[in-house]
Amino acid sequence: MTSDVSARSVPARPARDAAAGEGTGAETARAEPLGAGTEAAGPAPSDSAGAEAGGAGPSRSGADPRARSEPEVRTGGTVAAVGFIGLGSQGGPIAQRIIDAGGPVTLWARRTGTLEPFANTSVRLAASPADLARQSEIVCVCVVDDVGVESVVLREDGVLAGLRQGGILVIHSTVHPDLCERIAEVAARQGVQVVDAPVSGGGPAAGRGELVVMTGGDADAVARCTPVFALFGDPVLHLGPVGSGQRAKLLNNLMLAANMGVAESAFALAKRLNVDPVQLSVLLSRASGRSYGAALLRAPDFDLAASASKAGPLLRKDVGLLVDLARSAGVEPGPVLDAADSALTSMGLPRPSSTHETD
Repeated sequence: MTSDVSARSVPARPARDAAAGEGTGAETARAEPLGAGTEAAGPAPSDSAGAEAGGAGPSRSGADPRARSEPEVRTGGTVAAVGFIGLGSQGGPIAQRIIDAGGPVTLWARRTGTLEPFANTSVRLAASPADLARQSEIVCVCVVDDVGVESVVLREDGVLAGLRQGGILVIHSTVHPDLCERIAEVAARQGVQVVDAPVSGGGPAAGRGELVVMTGGDADAVARCTPVFALFGDPVLHLGPVGSGQRAKLLNNLMLAANMGVAESAFALAKRLNVDPVQLSVLLSRASGRSYGAALLRAPDFDLAASASKAGPLLRKDVGLLVDLARSAGVEPGPVLDAADSALTSMGLPRPSSTHETD
């Protein structure tokens, strides 16, 4: 691993099997540059870019996820210099995918322990977010919430203090779209573009290169970033201007919570009607009533208690953000919110009456 004179050193550790694809850490890095990561502003969550309860399922192709050819990461005809901030359970595997592609990468982390999986690689370590940005054309931020994004981007030694004209800031975190729009306004004053690109699928899908990437921003900026996104995501979707990716991700997570709530009530009804819930779960994995939410409820209880600690807090945050958006637009979310609230209440995490929360 290379570093500037101001960079911190990371203790060496043995390389792990590159095919491991752990859901709570990074895969093995090879000794080539090009960066990524996911560090939470606090303790690393199970999915710092949004709640993906249970992670993703098996690889869609069934083939070795490392066997497919990787796109070259290029902007303006040269290999893009990528900086990545945030090396938790979501960003770590994303970082590894980008590093494995080869190219100049710089990392920065609030917690030095999250840098350990990248020892024995040629990634560079920055002394601050601004230092990272000065070495990068594309800076990706994948921290846990609005407060974390605002801190690493807008503070005195933040990303925008170092990113040069023509650079692109990518926000992978699931945050309020208004924050992305506000950051984009500030960035535009110095000739920097912003792309919001939250993801869905969890750490295992990131390790396989199968995250769903939801982008919002200028079409040209998204096109410049797409070779990077394609290293860890498939499909990569452009949903509209800045903030559109966040709105789509919040709708996705509202649907996830709603599906979980509906599934739990269906299993409760099945027990009252003397329907074997274990066999019903098999049925719901194959029949027309199947849903990802139903697959998260497991024997013997088929309730949401097991999902409360992992998915609950992030779902609660994201549902609250979506409700805030809807009310600001003068519309009511409708029955989908009732079902989502049922799930959150069952997990012991009901929404407060005041939303737009960042917990």
